[in-house]
Amino acid sequence: MEDFEPIVIAFCCHYCAYTAADLAGTMRLQYPSNVRIIRLPCTGKVDVRHLLEAFEKGADGVYVAGCMEGDCHFLKGNFRAKKRVAWAKKILEDVGIGGDRLEMYNMSAAMGPRFAEVAREMTEKIRKLGPSPAKIAKSIEHRAESKKENERHAQGVT
Repeated sequence: MEDFEPIVIAFCCHYCAYTAADLAGTMRLQYPSNVRIIRLPCTGKVDVRHLLEAFEKGADGVYVAGCMEGDCHFLKGNFRAKKRVAWAKKILEDVGIGGDRLEMYNMSAAMGPRFAEVAREMTEKIRKLGPSPAKIAKSIEHRAESKKENERHAQGVT
């Protein structure tokens, strides 16, 4: 699995985490290019469904990055996000994907170095865990469908 490069999705609040990511770029701090950022008005807008769909669509790891606790621009959005992340972690554990593939982080807009550090940490953690079981299952299913399609084609059935 040494050549495995995970896909990591970062749901970031506009005011803090996304601004921290922008600052990291401005400071020319290096972080893995496999981290895909989705900007939200507030982490309180992230739903459990969004977190689970990220895995369903091929993410190996996901994290939610919002304002510092007690400093949310929408008052309690990051507390709502924290509860939803905890709930999604339990669901991921129950279905066999693993709750440790999902995390919640808090940072301020001035924490560009912290954003880059979290992106590196999360990528390395997921790299050690390997591909998401959901991605592996989807790949096996796709290969089986392709094999059936090839067999039908070889028999002249389209």
